[in-house]
Amino acid sequence: MNSTVATPLDVKLMNGTAVLLFMAFVVLAVVTGGRWLGRLPMFSIQGITVTGDMNHNSPLTLRANVAPGLNGTFFSVDLARVRSAFEAVPWVRHAVVRREFPNRLRVDLQEHVAVAYWGAEPELRLLNSYGEVFEANVGEVEQDVLPKLSGPDGQSGEVLAMYRTLTPLFAGMELPLEQLDLSGRGSWRARLDGGAVIELGRGTPEEVTERLQRFLRTLTQVTTRYGRAPGSVESADLRHANGYAVKLRGVSTLAVDSTKK
Repeated sequence: MNSTVATPLDVKLMNGTAVLLFMAFVVLAVVTGGRWLGRLPMFSIQGITVTGDMNHNSPLTLRANVAPGLNGTFFSVDLARVRSAFEAVPWVRHAVVRREFPNRLRVDLQEHVAVAYWGAEPELRLLNSYGEVFEANVGEVEQDVLPKLSGPDGQSGEVLAMYRTLTPLFAGMELPLEQLDLSGRGSWRARLDGGAVIELGRGTPEEVTERLQRFLRTLTQVTTRYGRAPGSVESADLRHANGYAVKLRGVSTLAVDSTKK
């Protein structure tokens, strides 16, 4: 007849404690060993590979700006800090930083693409294709001519979207849109390449577009009546409910009183 002898409780506790202590020792040894291993010279960051957009910055310049503040090893380097350092460089919009075993970093850059000037001189800034305002040397802009946009802080994206909506409408009449302003009260004003100022008024993009289309549909009729071309417009006010007011170069609507000398 077999009999089973129960293991005393104190023995169980001692065995459990021994297992826990052993596991803790193993974890501590792994952590300590990992830290020691991570500090070996072979894991010190030896270089940075820079790829992506570099139209306004060279890899050499970028590395020179970032490397002095680079601390840590392959395992401990702060990738977020490295990314912020690259994104602080003029013209850099976004940076993605990755580790390359055993001792390098790879950084992929996206630069701003300037599509317009923003604001007014002397504090002229640049606007990228995402409608974001950024600081950079305006003298480094590659395009010969950029439109000038302005508006309240935080509404640059809205202004750029309106510019992109209106530009084809003006271009259809061979009237290049040179400047678009949004006032603090929400009123739009366009300035054309020839200097004409068009008061577009307030409202949703659809309402503003509808007013402009109505103006452009009848502009040729109005200018032809006075022997002028659409490019002769000096100013126009589209804020009237049932029409618009327009001023043409060289045309006066004032009657001359022949009785006066």
